[in-house]
Amino acid sequence: MVLEGNPEVGSPRASDLRHPGTQGSCVLSSPGEDAQPGEEPIKYGELIVLGCCEEGGEETEAQRGEVTGPRAHSCYNGCLASGDKGRRRSRLALSRRPHANGVKPDVMHHISTPLVSKALSNRGQHSISYTLSRSHSVIVEYTHDSDTDMFQIGRSTENMIDFVVTDTSPGGGAAEGPSAQSTISRYACRILCDRRPPYTARIYAAGFDASSNIFLGERAAKWRTPDGLMDGLTTNGVLVMHPAGGFSEDSAPGVWREISVCGNVYTLRDSRSAQQRGKLVENESNVLQDGSLIDLCGATLLWRTPAGLLRAPTLKQLEAQRQEANAARPQCPVGLSTLAFPSPARGRTAPDKQQPWVYVRCGHVHGYHGWGCRRERGPQERECPLCRLVGPYVPLWLGQEAGLCLDPGPPSHAFAPCGHVCSEKTARYWAQTPLPHGTHAFHAACPFCGAWLTGEHGCVRLIFQGPLD
Repeated sequence: MVLEGNPEVGSPRASDLRHPGTQGSCVLSSPGEDAQPGEEPIKYGELIVLGCCEEGGEETEAQRGEVTGPRAHSCYNGCLASGDKGRRRSRLALSRRPHANGVKPDVMHHISTPLVSKALSNRGQHSISYTLSRSHSVIVEYTHDSDTDMFQIGRSTENMIDFVVTDTSPGGGAAEGPSAQSTISRYACRILCDRRPPYTARIYAAGFDASSNIFLGERAAKWRTPDGLMDGLTTNGVLVMHPAGGFSEDSAPGVWREISVCGNVYTLRDSRSAQQRGKLVENESNVLQDGSLIDLCGATLLWRTPAGLLRAPTLKQLEAQRQEANAARPQCPVGLSTLAFPSPARGRTAPDKQQPWVYVRCGHVHGYHGWGCRRERGPQERECPLCRLVGPYVPLWLGQEAGLCLDPGPPSHAFAPCGHVCSEKTARYWAQTPLPHGTHAFHAACPFCGAWLTGEHGCVRLIFQGPLD
C-alpha cells in the first residue's frame, strides 16, 4: 500500500505504538485464559456505520480463515435491505479473541530502498516500511504482543480485514456504477484493544496488508521524531471526533482530529490529502470513547462501548414507542384519517396508506394527499394547508438503529428532509454534528440514511393532531 504526501517532523508516543496482527477470531475469552464453551463473550465495543453503505459480497467461513463474526457490511436505518445475515450486518461487535493476535514495535532497521522487498519477504513478520528516499528506507519490525487484540477495517475483501466498508454517497445511499471510485483505503485503519480491564480501545491509521506489511512510499507524509522514531499519515487520512460530555443527553460535538499511523493526534490538514500535516495535539489521545466518530473518507463509523449501549434504547423500547404513538390514534387534520407508523418487520418499501407524512418546514403531520403542489418552487415542494409554509413533504420513518440514539426519549422530532424520526436530544445532537465530506467540506447528515440535513435547524418538531372523539 503506497500512501501519498511529503516528509515532516513529528513526535509520536512510543508507549502507544502497539499494532495488531491479522489472524484470530472475534470470539473471546476471559482475561488470561482461553475461552470456555458457553462462556459469555467479553465485548470491547461496537462499530456502527452511519447512513447507507453499499452491500458487499457474502463469503464462506473457509474463505475467511480463523476470523469469525460480521464482516461485509451495508446498513440502512438499522439493517440491510435484505436483512442482517451472516457477515453482512449493520454493525460489528469487537470481542476478545481466544488467543491474542497483537504485535508491538521491536526493531528498527535502516536499509537501502532497493532491498526493501527482500527484507519484507517474510509474511509472518509484521512491519512498517518508511521510504525516505530512493536509496534509504526505514523498516520497523513488530513482535507478538500477548496483551492486545487487533481488528482491521478497510475497503479490501482480503482475509486480514475484519470489517469491510464501502463509500456512502453524499445524499444517502451507496455509491454505484463503474465511475464510482472509492476514496476509502483498502487497509484504512486498525483498532487495538487491551485484553485486560478496562479493555481500552485505540485507533491507528492504516492496516497491515496480506504480506503483514504497511508501506509508506517516498511521497507519503512521514517524519522522524525527536527521539528517533517514525510516524506518518495515510493519503486521505483517518479522522476522529470525540463528543464533549460523552454520548449522552448532555453531549455536544467535539473537534475533528487526524490520527497518524502510530496513533498520535494532529489538527486537520488544509485539505483531506494535503501534503502538509497538522499540528501535534499533545493533550489528546487515540483512545476511543463512547460516541467517538471515525471517518475513513467515504464512510463514517460510530464507536459504542458496552457501558454506553446499556444506556441506549433497546429494540423492544423502540417498538413500544411505536405502538404507544399509534395507540394515540393521530389523525390527518384535513382528511381525518387515522395515521400509524408501520412495523419495522414490514421493511421500507413504499409508504403504507396509513403512513404519517410531514411538512418538514413546519412539522405539521398529515396523511398522504396530492394537493398543495408548488412545482414552480421544485418537484417536491408542497404548501401546508394549515400554515401555508411551502417545503418538502415526505413520509415519516422511525429510526431503527438504537445505537445511534443518545437517549430513550419519545420519537418527537424528524430530520429534514429525509423524515427519519427519533427523540429530540438525538435529533438536535446529529443536526449539530458536522460530518466530513470530500477533501475539506463538512455537512450535518441524518445518521440513519446519510442524507444531508437542510433548513435552519436540520430537524423539526412533529405536530400531531389527536382524534376528534
